[in-house]
Amino acid sequence: MADPFIHRVRIRYGEVDMQRVVFNAHYLAYCDDAIESWTRGLGLDVAAHGWDFMLKKAVIEWAGSATVAEELDIAVRVTRWGNTSFDVTYSGAVGERPVFSCVVTYVGVRHGTLETMPPPPEVRAALGG
Repeated sequence: MADPFIHRVRIRYGEVDMQRVVFNAHYLAYCDDAIESWTRGLGLDVAAHGWDFMLKKAVIEWAGSATVAEELDIAVRVTRWGNTSFDVTYSGAVGERPVFSCVVTYVGVRHGTLETMPPPPEVRAALGG
C-alpha cells in the first residue's frame, strides 16, 4: 500500500464548541477538504475523465479531540476498491496523539449524473489502485 497523502488543518476558533474541542460535524468537512486537496495535488481532474464520486456512507470513530490552534494531520488513502465504489480511510492526529479515524465509502458516477460508473483506469491508478 502506498504512503498516505497528509492533509494539515489548523483548528480555528470558530470550529470549536463550548467544550473547547472541535465540533464533531467539522470532521467530515475536514475529510472532504483532504480528498479534494489530495486529488488537486495529484493534478487529477476526475471530471476530465467523465467521472465523479459521491459519498455513500461515513463511519467516524473518535480517539481524542483537537482544539484551537492545534494542527490536525489527516492521512488519506484508498483502502478498498469495488466495481463502482471505493473506501477512503482518513486518520487524524495532533502530533502523535490520535484524534479520529473515518472510513468513507464513495460511489463512482458518470460526471453530471447519478448513473454509477467504475473509475477510469487512470483515476484508479492515481489514487493507488
